[in-house]
Amino acid sequence: MVNAVKVFKKTAPNGKITVYLGRRDFVDDTLSTEPVDGVVVVDDDYLRGRKVFATVTITYRFGREEDEVMGLHFSKEMQLTAQEIYPTTKKLNATEVQDRLLKKLGGNAYAFAVVIPENAPCSVQLHPGTEGTAKPLGVIYELKVFVGDNAEEKPHKRNSVTLAVRKVQYAPVDQSKRQPSTLVSKNFTFSSGTLNMEVNLDKEVYYHGEHITPSVVITNSSKKTVKGMKCSIVQHIEVTMTNSQFTREVASLQTNEGCPIQPGGRFQKTFHITPHASNKPRFGIALDGKVKDSDVNLAPSTLMREGTNPNDALGIVVSYSVRVRLNCGALGGELVADLPFKLMHPGQGSTKNENGDIVFEDFARLRRGVSVDNQL
Repeated sequence: MVNAVKVFKKTAPNGKITVYLGRRDFVDDTLSTEPVDGVVVVDDDYLRGRKVFATVTITYRFGREEDEVMGLHFSKEMQLTAQEIYPTTKKLNATEVQDRLLKKLGGNAYAFAVVIPENAPCSVQLHPGTEGTAKPLGVIYELKVFVGDNAEEKPHKRNSVTLAVRKVQYAPVDQSKRQPSTLVSKNFTFSSGTLNMEVNLDKEVYYHGEHITPSVVITNSSKKTVKGMKCSIVQHIEVTMTNSQFTREVASLQTNEGCPIQPGGRFQKTFHITPHASNKPRFGIALDGKVKDSDVNLAPSTLMREGTNPNDALGIVVSYSVRVRLNCGALGGELVADLPFKLMHPGQGSTKNENGDIVFEDFARLRRGVSVDNQL
């Protein structure tokens, strides 16, 4: 059986420029970022001595467009790089897909690879909370290819090709064997003894769709009674543009099993909880794609390069923790434990498909490679 190689294709409205991409996601492994690579086909009679340029821009929208008043803007657009892709003196090590496209498309096809800066933020979209938001919130990347005399030109939409791409991170291949754990205690006013809770995880990195299994051990050496407990997965979001932080609960389980835990009692329980993008979709939840994508996931944990300061991170920084709450009544209050972990996509291995046929997909109809945009 011969497997087809899917290649995304988009043509400018004037029909003179066509761009082919073998992928839309470009991986940052914290050591380097894959370039945005593809092939462009330009009619000779359209070039007329001009050059072909490619730019990568990032739109950082941190507030809803309908809330903008009196000249206040909640977005910032930056051009990360502009590169001349034809003619070029730089030697390009073409990928397998590029080689096959060049052979198939003929002499007017030119391979390119646009390098993204190392400190560029990862692609993240925030749930708008309503259906009326005109523009998506979060970090959005666009690749634009056009013909001109210099890279500073602003081409008309009719004479250029604009494609949405993403910068993503995957779980590292050499994963840590660390098993996170935390121990918290609570003392009570006018009452002797302490309430202790230990929370453990069997690993540090979990994949999307995988059960997270925190093990909770409660030792009640106080004179208070534990009346109930709640386990939740909390998404921590930092919007660096406004230096604001907030949290969103993306999954939760509440139980009275084993309760009440009387003074001197001890109880142990393992929760099975799965965070998912469809859990309580409300404003601010960070996602890895468009809200209406059928295969959208929660945004993965943001990984930092070794030796870098987390305070220097750009864009939207996402992290996760397991939060366990013990309810000790109106007077006793709560005991809360937070245990950080990482939620990621599994690392992608390199796949070769030398004999597969090339199948072209209309880029405008695809969101992320497998989700179809029915509105276009």
